[in-house]
Amino acid sequence: MHATRSLAGFALACTLCLCIPVAAAQSATPTPATSDAMTIRPFTFHASDEALADLRRRIAATRWPSKELVPDGTQGVQLQTMRALAQYWQTDYDWRKAEARLNALPQFVTTIDGLDIHFIHVRSKHKGALPLILTHGWPGSIIEELKIIEPLTDPTAHGGTAADAFDVVIPSLPGYGFSGKPTELGWDPIRIARAWTVLMQRLGYAKFVASGGDWGDPVTEQMAVLAPGTVMAIHLNMPAAVPPDIAQALHSGAKPPANLSADERRAWDQLDFFFQKGLGYANEMRLRPQTLYALEDSPVGLAAWILDHDARSYELIARVFDGKPEGLTRDDILDNITLYWLTSTAVSSARLYWENRTVFFAPQGVTVPVAVSAFPDELYQVPRSWAERAFPNLVHYNRLPKGGHFAAWEQPETFTQELRAAFKSLR
Repeated sequence: MHATRSLAGFALACTLCLCIPVAAAQSATPTPATSDAMTIRPFTFHASDEALADLRRRIAATRWPSKELVPDGTQGVQLQTMRALAQYWQTDYDWRKAEARLNALPQFVTTIDGLDIHFIHVRSKHKGALPLILTHGWPGSIIEELKIIEPLTDPTAHGGTAADAFDVVIPSLPGYGFSGKPTELGWDPIRIARAWTVLMQRLGYAKFVASGGDWGDPVTEQMAVLAPGTVMAIHLNMPAAVPPDIAQALHSGAKPPANLSADERRAWDQLDFFFQKGLGYANEMRLRPQTLYALEDSPVGLAAWILDHDARSYELIARVFDGKPEGLTRDDILDNITLYWLTSTAVSSARLYWENRTVFFAPQGVTVPVAVSAFPDELYQVPRSWAERAFPNLVHYNRLPKGGHFAAWEQPETFTQELRAAFKSLR
C-alpha cells in the first residue's frame, strides 16, 4: 500500500483465453435491499463451477516469461515460485473450502454513502465484550483477519478470559472483495473512515475501538481524528509515525542523521530500501490504476502482482511454495488471491491509491489512546521514540521478535495477544 498523488509527497511520508461474463462468475446473495438505506442484509457467496473451471483453464494457458537473470528476487517475483504457485492453484487448490469458511461466518451488506459495504460481524457470547473494527489493506482482504476472529470473540477457548472478549467487525474496503465498487470519485481513506464510523453506530455501538495496518492504518487513524469521542482507542501495526525531519532527510537523499539510535537507524534503513526499491507497484496504482487490465485477465499475472508487495513478505511466500511453510500456507495465500480473482477487484482496489490524499507514514494528529505493535519485517519497525512523538497518548508499545506486513494473518496468536494488551485499560 502507501501512495500519495505525488512521489515527493509519498516519499515525504514516506493469452488469449476463454472469457465469461462477471454475472456467471459468482453468486453473491445478500437478501434483497429495501427502500430503507440503513437496512443490514445477510450475505453469502458462491462461485459458479464455470468460474472455477475458467480460472483453471486460464492458469493452464499462461504464457510464461523467460527466467530472471539473478539468483534472488531483486528482478521481481521469480519464475520458479510462480510455476509452483500455478501448479498448485490449477491442480490441488480448493476454493470451496475457503468459501465454506467464509459462509460459516455472519456476513452482511449495508449501504453507506451510496455504496454497498460488506462486512463480517461476530458477537461474543461474553457480556461486556469490547466492540472492535478491523481494517485490512492491499493486497490483503478480509481473509487476513479470519484466524483471529475466534480467539477475539471466544477468548476462554483460546488462552484468555471472558474479560478479553471482543465483538468483531471486519469490513471489506470499497472496491475490494464483496464490497461495492465505487462509481464516483472520492472514496479515499478519510471517506472510508467516516463510513466505518457510520457502520459501527448502525450496528449499535455508540463507542468502539479500532485496529488496522496498511490501508487500515490511515482509515483507523482518521476514524480517531474525526470522531475522538466515539473511537475510544486504536491499535496500529504499521503506524504513521515517521518524524518530519526524518521524512525530509529520506526524501532529499541525505545520509542518516548521526544521532539515530540503533532502532531508529534500522527503521531508517528499512524505509530507505522501500522508497528506493519497493515502490514500483504503488507508483503504478497511484498514477495509472486503470492500465492494469492484465490483472483482470490473467490469474498468474494477478498473483505475481499481489506477491510483489514487499521484499520480506515475498521471501516468506516464496519459501512457502518451496515447501517450507511458516505463518502462512499455500492455501492461505491462494484464498486471498482467488478472492481478488472471483470478485474482479484488481483494478477497483488499485484505485484507492489514486484516490488517497493522506501522506503515508506522516503523523496524523491522533489524540486518543494508541497502541502500537512493532513487527520486525513490516515495511518499517517503528521505534518507540518515534511512536511517542507521533502519539502523545501512547498506552502500549511492543517490539515483537517475529512477524511482518500481514501480522494478523502470519502471527495470529501474537496479534491476538497484542490486541488484548492494547485495550486492556478500557475494560
